[in-house]
Amino acid sequence: MPLQLYDTYHGEKRDFVPIDPDRVTMYVCGPTVYNYAHIGNARPPVVFDVLARLLRRRYNVVYARNITDVDDKINQASRDSGRDIRDITDEYTAAYLDDMGALGVEPPDIAPRATEHIAEMQTMITELIEGGFAYAAEGHVLFNIEQFDDYGALSGRDLREMIAGARVEVAPYKKHAADFVLWKPSDDDTPGWDSPWGRGRPGWHLECSAMIRAHLGKTIDIHGGGQDLQFPHHENELAQSCCANDGAPFVNYWLHNGFLNMQSEKMSKSLGNVRLVRELLEEADGEAIRLALMSAHYRQPLDWQSTTLPDATRKLDRLYGALQKADETNASVDAARAGKLVDGFFAELEDDLNTPRALAALFNMARALNRSEDATETATVAAAMRESGKCIGLLQRPAEDWFAASRASDSDSAAIEAAIAERAAAKAEKNYARADEIRDQLLADGVQISDGPDGTTWRRTQAEDA
Repeated sequence: MPLQLYDTYHGEKRDFVPIDPDRVTMYVCGPTVYNYAHIGNARPPVVFDVLARLLRRRYNVVYARNITDVDDKINQASRDSGRDIRDITDEYTAAYLDDMGALGVEPPDIAPRATEHIAEMQTMITELIEGGFAYAAEGHVLFNIEQFDDYGALSGRDLREMIAGARVEVAPYKKHAADFVLWKPSDDDTPGWDSPWGRGRPGWHLECSAMIRAHLGKTIDIHGGGQDLQFPHHENELAQSCCANDGAPFVNYWLHNGFLNMQSEKMSKSLGNVRLVRELLEEADGEAIRLALMSAHYRQPLDWQSTTLPDATRKLDRLYGALQKADETNASVDAARAGKLVDGFFAELEDDLNTPRALAALFNMARALNRSEDATETATVAAAMRESGKCIGLLQRPAEDWFAASRASDSDSAAIEAAIAERAAAKAEKNYARADEIRDQLLADGVQISDGPDGTTWRRTQAEDA
């Protein structure tokens, strides 16, 4: 079965046919580094990390994800804090990479910084002016949208609606209200670079177009990002890139992930419901956060609830709990049987990254493993689970390591450990009725305990049909 991806531009799922199977190119819009990443910021890196892993099963992939380190929000953060801009961008770039690493997001092949590509941006602006697609006015350079007949094709909305939705700046030097900035002037207190149009800095949309062309070429296979970037950011990228590249196609497949909402409301500072990734990592293991981000189809909204992380942790307990059984056997693997299980998993994932159905396939394997009484079957299903999980960034550690980390991050761990200590004391006093009562209460609370030569261990459980 061919890999199918939903292409926003065409509005349908399409078989993925690469330009060059030996160099599949993918670009995803990265962070603007002026603050810590919130959980909504983490959804695109996880989604497109899964896609990159999936593509690499078949192709050689060059994956680029940029760092926006020149932007008005960064400038404002510098003014507010009195800190040097480079200090701010370096700090939050490092924090972003740490947070994404904790979620199992593999580094991209290329991570270009906008400030390191000013020359390429100025070259593209010059080409657009010379081609009649852009014009200089009062220290600005603007793209003339009326010179690009297909403007609006990506977002598929009426131009007047798009202008209102983007809150475009109406300025007397614009030929059209929706003309967008390629270069803007900088005062002495704002970062800037010398240019033919005066000292200034690039427009945000231009940055990605220039970095894509510099590292991946004029036409790329896949461009990804959040749904919020479809207009105006990606629409403007498409327009300026096609015009600067003599009409060459810019992107063959546009992919956009849906919004992440918090308790059924839009996440925003004004509502006080913004959750940072690093805060959530204090509540749960990064693997649980990653699973939670994959629990809905990437194109659909994801509603983050107070139960989201506990549920994800319990699901991983189930999966690792099944694998724990296999960790205790050295039986050989039936390669043909394992291959069929893995093929079933990838049939779901290759249908437009359907992670909910792929996860369901993993849980089916876990049920089969739990029921198995044959050592070869146990080893085979476990191998298939590990191989499948690798593509979505799950199940790659020993089961006992998961449970140790899960216990360490569990917010109720102190109470659970106290109950286990009380049970041990009851057993020492030969009060077995009390010991059994504590065990049963823990199980009712979703905690399973196991007695072994090294003491008592525990893990979260979840109902079989959850």
